[in-house]
Amino acid sequence: MRLRTLIRLWLWTTLMALAALAVLVTIDGRLKAATGFGTADLQKLSTAPAFNAVFGAWIARQHAAAAGFALGFDYLFMPLYAMSFYFSAILLREAVAPKRGARRRLIDYLGFVPLIGALADATENALEYSMLAGGADNSTAYTAFIASNVKWSCAYVGLALLAGGIVGVVKLRMPKKEEQSD
Repeated sequence: MRLRTLIRLWLWTTLMALAALAVLVTIDGRLKAATGFGTADLQKLSTAPAFNAVFGAWIARQHAAAAGFALGFDYLFMPLYAMSFYFSAILLREAVAPKRGARRRLIDYLGFVPLIGALADATENALEYSMLAGGADNSTAYTAFIASNVKWSCAYVGLALLAGGIVGVVKLRMPKKEEQSD
């Protein structure tokens, strides 16, 4: 893939992920302001009674619909942030490890971590929605909690890759030393 194409893909997926995040934060903020709980609060819960307390606050149809929409809209956000982080890893790799070796392989492997995080995020949302629609139990609640922790661990790796991707873009776009001497 050409560098220009890679940077364009990275830039667009990153900007679209930020736009999707803004929508999610807005919806979740309104839900939290109206009920005291947002969908982001579900990530900290690990028991059925805790989930049921939040779901009880969302008993009004419009609140349950907003929560369901936020959980569903997050599925659009997941591939966007995963691809942004993955493209960031490729940019970082090309900037700091252009030749084969252990560093290049390590960055390649790290590029897949956000994809695992997106799968954990999808699992978490599916479990939360199933509890919202059909009732919470401790096993499902704890599994959603574990999936949330996996997601966040992977997201931190992704954010580090994003920072590395920004550095990679700057480094890759700089003129090479032999070009500067002309």
